Amino acid sequence: MLTRFAVAPSGFKESLSAQAAADAIAAGVRRVVPDAEVDLIPLVDGGEGTARALASATGGRLVALPATGPLGEPVGTHFALLGTGSGTGSGSGIGSADTAVVEMAAVAGLSLVPHGLRDPGATTTYGVGELIRAALDTGVRRILVGCGDSGTSDGGAGALQALGARLLDEDGFELPRGGRELTRLHHIDPKGLDPRLAHTELLVACNPYNVLCGERGVARVFGPQKGATPAQVEELSAGLENWAYVLTRDLPVTCDLYGGPGTGASGGLGAGLAALGARLLPRFEVLLDHLDLDARLARADLVLTAEGALDHQTPRGKVPAEVARRAKLNGRPVLALAGTLGEGAHTVPGVDAFTGILPAPMALAEALVRASELLTDATERALRMILLGAGLPRGAGV
Repeated sequence: MLTRFAVAPSGFKESLSAQAAADAIAAGVRRVVPDAEVDLIPLVDGGEGTARALASATGGRLVALPATGPLGEPVGTHFALLGTGSGTGSGSGIGSADTAVVEMAAVAGLSLVPHGLRDPGATTTYGVGELIRAALDTGVRRILVGCGDSGTSDGGAGALQALGARLLDEDGFELPRGGRELTRLHHIDPKGLDPRLAHTELLVACNPYNVLCGERGVARVFGPQKGATPAQVEELSAGLENWAYVLTRDLPVTCDLYGGPGTGASGGLGAGLAALGARLLPRFEVLLDHLDLDARLARADLVLTAEGALDHQTPRGKVPAEVARRAKLNGRPVLALAGTLGEGAHTVPGVDAFTGILPAPMALAEALVRASELLTDATERALRMILLGAGLPRGAGV
């Protein structure tokens, strides 16, 4: 009999936070097993909710402030100052009180760009640089930047501008903000960069599968999701190629910005920060170990995970794939729930069963509003089927 459940979902973009998704799944479990022992483990991947989750996990606090949003207008945002709670054990030191967490999605995320205004050639990471400056003002010695859920494709150019770099065209004029301008970049003047950066450890929690350039470059893979047309995808790709070239030539870059792991994170923000000396780290090594995740998964009879989409991209650094990988190290079965099921959903290693949450076709707007209800109902349906199958005599047929 299944009595112990580990619920370890990601958030559903523009709909449910990881905590809300975990709560919805738990509600579905308890409809079927009222006395279930449910361990809620909402997971962040560097995107929305990362700063809040790490502040909570370490006994830290959020610092609220205004900054420049992805469309160039002020938005209310925040960064986290961590407390002295659990660290990761991986050398990243995120449990240290001298660490700030900047969540790029909180100031340059896709959710901050209305559907009718989505143009990744125009959006900017300028606010990310402003948050890094604000974190430097607190005197921290380490800044962790969480990458994910971005609405930008400017290679981190805006962040570098906010930190004092001058991006110049062939005539020596400062470039406007936005990824489409990078094709005109001719020279980077770093003399105005904030000098405190040289004495601050800059870490980036990112998906190592995301690279800046090439056929799997970030503009081609994620540009259409951010509103780019096929022509804009090619324009952005060319701009990011030029960005990598000029960064490598004009700054003391010691890594491969074109195709290095994580350089394409958050529309290329990884590459821009790497050019300033940041270390690009696999996000799950940085973000999950403080949760004692492996031990908690090992105690469960069934592991449930979830994300907005389950498809061929899931094994490339998505939460359900990481949860399944870790669960399988301890022989735990895994059920994945998803808002949509795409090509390759059946190929995610370690996922024993999966299901979509939609009971019938519906408009995206309705699905987003009803996501919590749909996730609870889908959990109930799936769990009833699992328990039915577990109770059938071995060899029973239809």
